[in-house]
Amino acid sequence: MIARLFRAVEARRHRWTARRVLAAPPIAARDDGVLLFSMIGTRVVLPYLVAVKSLHAALGRGRVVLLDDGSLTAADRALLDRQCGGAEIVPIAAVARGACPQGGCWERLLALLGRTGDHYVVQLDSDTVTLGPVPEVAAAIAANRSFTLLGDAGVERHGLLDLPGFLAAYHPQGGVDPRGPAHVQRAIESNWDRLPDWRDARYVRGCAGFAGFARGGFGAEAAERFSRAAEAVVGAASWARWGSEQVASNFLIANSADPVLLPYARYSNYWAEPVAPDARFLHFVGTHRYARGEYRRRTAAAIAALSCSPER
Repeated sequence: MIARLFRAVEARRHRWTARRVLAAPPIAARDDGVLLFSMIGTRVVLPYLVAVKSLHAALGRGRVVLLDDGSLTAADRALLDRQCGGAEIVPIAAVARGACPQGGCWERLLALLGRTGDHYVVQLDSDTVTLGPVPEVAAAIAANRSFTLLGDAGVERHGLLDLPGFLAAYHPQGGVDPRGPAHVQRAIESNWDRLPDWRDARYVRGCAGFAGFARGGFGAEAAERFSRAAEAVVGAASWARWGSEQVASNFLIANSADPVLLPYARYSNYWAEPVAPDARFLHFVGTHRYARGEYRRRTAAAIAALSCSPER
């Protein structure tokens, strides 16, 4: 009960802090072949503005495309348009899912993949804050290489693996029952050998909260093919659960041409642990989002930087 009370109080304090982003200069959108893509709803408009303004200021490029989860109000859309330099807002009902599950961020993945024919697309969650220059991201975009935030520090030790290597590293005792009660990510990751042509594919345990998709790379049809194959392994009910979209994102990026795995010391998820001195990007995952007031303090610092240094 005490933990829930602290979370509620800290969430309220964070919302009040995030409101200050409205006074920071709006994004100067650039039609330069880069899209900053996010799916948002009315509850996260303010933190999203912190996320996208801080990233755009660090990159100095791109324009904003948003997938409306169905909850954005007319006032939200007008605010986002002003603050994001003319944001393009797409209704979630306009996304064709094909053979993929409904919900669980699948519409987000399919919508952004539909833009990769002509654009480099950066997927950005609303619960992120860019803390400073992001040269690895800028270089990946310039070289048209996909990138991903890693799931945790341990992933960096293994790096990008072919599927036989992944099974040997993460599941040396064998896979779990693919249609049992295990989390969908563990169910499919421990049974890669049930996929067609599995020996020729690669995988990385990334985080879909921050990922880059190269121009001219995989389109939505590739996600559909993977979804059908994975669903055949774990079953429709399991594959429809939260987490399957992240697996698909990880798989597609791992099998793109020369993907970039962002160094975890600079780009990381926040697990209520001390932040690395040279951190450039933090993803405040739900479990620990409001722990220790870190999200609020980093949000305040990002807004202060925006206010002092107008976008280039």
